[in-house]
Amino acid sequence: MMDLRTLLPTYSENQKQDEFLYKFTVFTPVYNRAKTVHRVFDSLKNQTFKDFELLIINDGSKDNSDEVIRELIKSANFPVNYVNNETNRHKMACLIQGFSLAKGELFLTLDSDDECEDNSLEVFNSRYQEIPDNIKPRVSSMTCMCKDQFGNPVGDTFETDPYYSSTFKNMLDEKYQKEKWGLVKTSILRNIELSTKLYSQGYIPEGVLWCFLSKLNYDTYYFNDFLRTYYIDENDQNISSGTRKNNPLGLAVYALGILNWFQKDFNKNPKLFLKWIYYLLLASKYLPYKRKDYNQSIESPLFKAVFNMVWPIKNIVITRE
Repeated sequence: MMDLRTLLPTYSENQKQDEFLYKFTVFTPVYNRAKTVHRVFDSLKNQTFKDFELLIINDGSKDNSDEVIRELIKSANFPVNYVNNETNRHKMACLIQGFSLAKGELFLTLDSDDECEDNSLEVFNSRYQEIPDNIKPRVSSMTCMCKDQFGNPVGDTFETDPYYSSTFKNMLDEKYQKEKWGLVKTSILRNIELSTKLYSQGYIPEGVLWCFLSKLNYDTYYFNDFLRTYYIDENDQNISSGTRKNNPLGLAVYALGILNWFQKDFNKNPKLFLKWIYYLLLASKYLPYKRKDYNQSIESPLFKAVFNMVWPIKNIVITRE
C-alpha cells in the first residue's frame, strides 16, 4: 500500500543556514531555451540595484542551451553561478536544488523566456524595507504584477497596495489567480523538504510549495507594480493547460495537499474542494495506485466518501481530459 502523503512537502527548521552574500538570488532554470535565455541576461545587465547573483541551472537541455549560456556569462556584469545538470529532472527538482545553492537572502525566480524591468530588484528591495518589523517574520513572500509581451496587464490588480494574503486564501476567495511574479525568503525555502520520488516524474506545479507556505500560516505581501514581462505563448505548463494526462503525479500531489491541508475551510468554498477531488480522480486514471492507496492518503472522511462514491464511475464522469 502506498501512502501518497509521503510525497507532500515537509518543513524542518533544522536545516543549515549559511550567511548570505547577496540581497537577491535571481534563479533561472533552463530547459531547451537557447533562443530565449538571453532575455534574462539582458534584463539583469541593466538592473539599477546591483546586490544580486544569478543562479542558473541548465536542466539537461537537448538543444545548445549550455553553449549559449556559457557565451552569455562571458559578457555578464554580475556574479553568475552556473550549474549544468546532465539529466533532466524537471523544474521542481531544480527549485529544491536552487534553494540549497542560493547565496541571496531573497530568492526570485525569473524564467528563461521572460524579461523584467530595469528597476525590478530596486523596487522589490524598497518594498521589502517597507514591511513593518512586527509582521516581517510572518511574511515569507512578495508578489507583484506581470504584463504580457504586448504590454497588456495580466490579471487584476490587488484591491489594496500593499495587500496581505496567501496563495491558498486567494484560491479560496477566487481572486488573483492569473500569472504573477514574486520572491520568497531563502531561509524559509531551505527548510522545505521534498521526496526525491517526485524528481523526473513530469511537471510538479510550483503551487504545491506556495500552498504549503499558506498551510504554515505565512503571508505574502502583494503589490501592484508591473515588473515582469510574461511571454504568454511560450511559458510552461500549469494546472489547466491540458497537461494533466502527461503529468498526473504532480496533479495528484497538488490535489492531495489542498484537500488535506485545508479541509477545515470546506464550508467557505465547497465548490473549490469538489474541484480538487475531481482533479485527484482525474490524476488517478493515469497513475498505478489503487483505490486503497487514495483512501489511506485522504484525511477528511467527507472528501474520502465523495472520492469513493465517484471512483466506480470515474471513467464515465471524466471523459474530456
